[in-house]
Amino acid sequence: MRPLRLLVVIMVGLALLATGCGSGGSTPSGAAPAPQRLGPTTAPGDDVCGETRPAAGPTAIEHAMGSTTVPDDPQRIVVLDSDKLDTVCALGLQDRLVGTISLDSGQPSYLGPTIKAVPTVGKIAEPELEKIASLKPDLILGSKFRTPDLYDQLSQIAPTVFTELVGLTWQENFLLDASALRRADQGQELLDQLKADAKTAGAEVDGAQAEASIVRFINGGIRIYGPTSFSGSVLELAGVSRPEFQQLKGAEDRRFAEISAEELPKADGKIIYVTAYGPDATAEQDRLLKDPLWQTLNGVKSGRVYLISDEIWMTGIGVIAADGILADLKTSLG
Repeated sequence: MRPLRLLVVIMVGLALLATGCGSGGSTPSGAAPAPQRLGPTTAPGDDVCGETRPAAGPTAIEHAMGSTTVPDDPQRIVVLDSDKLDTVCALGLQDRLVGTISLDSGQPSYLGPTIKAVPTVGKIAEPELEKIASLKPDLILGSKFRTPDLYDQLSQIAPTVFTELVGLTWQENFLLDASALRRADQGQELLDQLKADAKTAGAEVDGAQAEASIVRFINGGIRIYGPTSFSGSVLELAGVSRPEFQQLKGAEDRRFAEISAEELPKADGKIIYVTAYGPDATAEQDRLLKDPLWQTLNGVKSGRVYLISDEIWMTGIGVIAADGILADLKTSLG
């Protein structure tokens, strides 16, 4: 089969992701409309993955920890970060995953059922070396940002390739991981297709007028996501404008800014995308979305608040997750 383009790779996922559903029941007189939910509500019945062909012969890959010679067609893959799950699936190699990290939110449902069945090898910051070794991998994909001190031990188990950072450099990470998986050409093709799709999607929904806000509730805090976060960068690829505060101009870190409950007006936008990480944060989200201060926001009063999938907008960090964001944009802005 010839290399699949992004549209084919995620065809099944788009059918599910593109359907947003409004809240049921009536809205009391004078109250702001309830948020609408975007993205999948159940796991897809099919894997959102494609099929690709490897390059020929072992090769040396330059990465964050040095140079590693990887096999020509890895058969037993262990991944130690969520973005690598997205990449492996995008390249059609999900059946070769023998181990992955355990996420607090569970394995990402947007990638399909095969990912959920992959054995776990510890948490994202604490992978268990004995478990990894017992799986006899022939390639390990990880991150210097997560576990720099474990690289030497991991590389004694199997050829190991580490990306440098998380989120901010997701496109570069994707291409590096694709090279380590010996699918560099297919990886570049998928990324190029994503960028073209993003430009088209943004033009179709008049993204320049959107002023879209991205709000995430986490344990003990609220974050407003800026242009160098994963989701913020996807909106930028689509030409979707952001509120002035959320552009984080002049900030040293433009991924996100922490705000307090008293600063909720900084979360305002013509349209507001809201998510939460974990059950405790979800409970806090539900409480604050009923707060009188939240009800004063323009996006809330106009009924343009959307509950989004955290695993797609925040932890997916790959081309399939990015296309899920584009699908949500089309649904909510179209």
